[in-house]
Amino acid sequence: MSKVTRIISVSMMLTVLSAIILAGCGNRHSDKAGLNKSDITETISQTLESEKDSQMNSRSEENTDTEITDAEITDTEAEDSGQADSEDGSQEETSNPYIIVREPYTGVPVYEDMEHIYMNTTWEYADHSAISDGYAVLYKAASERKNIIVGVNAGHGTAGGSSVRTLCHPDGSPKSTGGSTAAGATTATAVSGGMTFYDGTPESEVTFRMAQILRDRLLSQGYDVLMVRDDADVQLDNVARTVICNNVADCHISLHWDGDGLSYDKGCFYIAVPDAIKDMEPVATHWQQHNALGASLVNGLGDVGMKIHGSGSMAIDLTQTSYSTIPSVDMELGNASSDHSDETLENIADGLMAGINEIGRASCRERV
Repeated sequence: MSKVTRIISVSMMLTVLSAIILAGCGNRHSDKAGLNKSDITETISQTLESEKDSQMNSRSEENTDTEITDAEITDTEAEDSGQADSEDGSQEETSNPYIIVREPYTGVPVYEDMEHIYMNTTWEYADHSAISDGYAVLYKAASERKNIIVGVNAGHGTAGGSSVRTLCHPDGSPKSTGGSTAAGATTATAVSGGMTFYDGTPESEVTFRMAQILRDRLLSQGYDVLMVRDDADVQLDNVARTVICNNVADCHISLHWDGDGLSYDKGCFYIAVPDAIKDMEPVATHWQQHNALGASLVNGLGDVGMKIHGSGSMAIDLTQTSYSTIPSVDMELGNASSDHSDETLENIADGLMAGINEIGRASCRERV
């Protein structure tokens, strides 16, 4: 406020106060007290103080506006600087809420419960598979997990598998023994249809039921389970099933009944690795694990009273063990004459569980 303005303002207030004083004199004898000199002085002081405060507030608002403008400029500069740092990409500030800090990759993928596991084309031997559009399903134990994933492979059950062929061995060498594919062949049926029990039940149905019972038993004891075939059909051939197990599971157990044509139940056994392929990779590195797993499972089956065929093993050159890089075995749980009621399958599951628990981490690769 200018000096002239202040003088005019004070003069006007004095005029008003004079009028009030005169009015007070006229009412000297009234009940209301009139204004005295101290009242006038106080009123003028309050007015001047009010004007002073008004000026101070005005200046404060101007300063605040300036500070806000400066702060906005500073924030804008900070944002521009942050964008430049982000575009540079040389360093990441972990405290930045817009940067998601992920745990370092340990080389072992983490899967969710009930996750569908598809073939990864970068996995070793994946390019040897002819049927790989399907998926396996991972089940996780609800409690007391052992951190071991058991691959349970219900044999057969792939529509169209019999019309496609895959290499018997990764290196293309010929098969060393007979079986469902003759010795000397370099290719084998991708997935055979399996035999039929004498009561008319397809083997693929029985192996699937066996897999379900074993799955539930494993989960109840803290094992996670990779169900390679979790339905009546899965579009995964024997190579694909093996490759998925190699990369997800810690051991691989496939379930079968032998199509030997015998009219009596000859008992259970496992398919051992023949000497002729023990120098071929990846068999050379893992065949002892394969045989140890099979022997342990047969011992468990014998302990629960299941009939065991001969010494408990038969050496056959299989696609499964030829491609396996984890402990892996084909279990033959009887033949077309065998009883396959749920009661018998439950007993078989008890025996397999005994074998799995016996060998435990000694054969199933431990996940870290």
